[in-house]
Amino acid sequence: MHRTPRHARTIALLAAAGVLALTACSPTTTINPYAPSDGVRVDLSNDLRGVNLLVVAAEQGGEGVVHGAFANHTDETVTFTLTVDGAAPVEVDVDPSSTVTVGTEDGEQVVLDAVAEAPGSFVDATLEAGGESRQFQLPVLDGTLDEYKDSVPAN
Repeated sequence: MHRTPRHARTIALLAAAGVLALTACSPTTTINPYAPSDGVRVDLSNDLRGVNLLVVAAEQGGEGVVHGAFANHTDETVTFTLTVDGAAPVEVDVDPSSTVTVGTEDGEQVVLDAVAEAPGSFVDATLEAGGESRQFQLPVLDGTLDEYKDSVPAN
């Protein structure tokens, strides 16, 4: 069968139309909020959120170091309260239009007195700030990954 340039253009146009139709049916997922690391994102409102939250612990029942950040895009200082099952609540004050990093060398150190679940699992948690509250699953990690090795509390 001999194909003419006209046939080739028709096939190319049909293929392009098919690709465009499929693209139109597929949402752009990169615009959806997500946690780009090992932790979880907790949106309390458009202006208040926990970013990449996780806890590093050596063992179940021992202390845990909270990693992540708390973002405050309001005009006033806000206190974030993180309540984790089996541990005393911890608080972090965040100035207006600021983000406070926790668990890093340059950030604040926030330590849970006990972590109810073993590393590799999740623990029930609640984040509260500015009159908003969200329950979520907080990942529990240990020092297996190099970036958390120096954060494991000595229990």
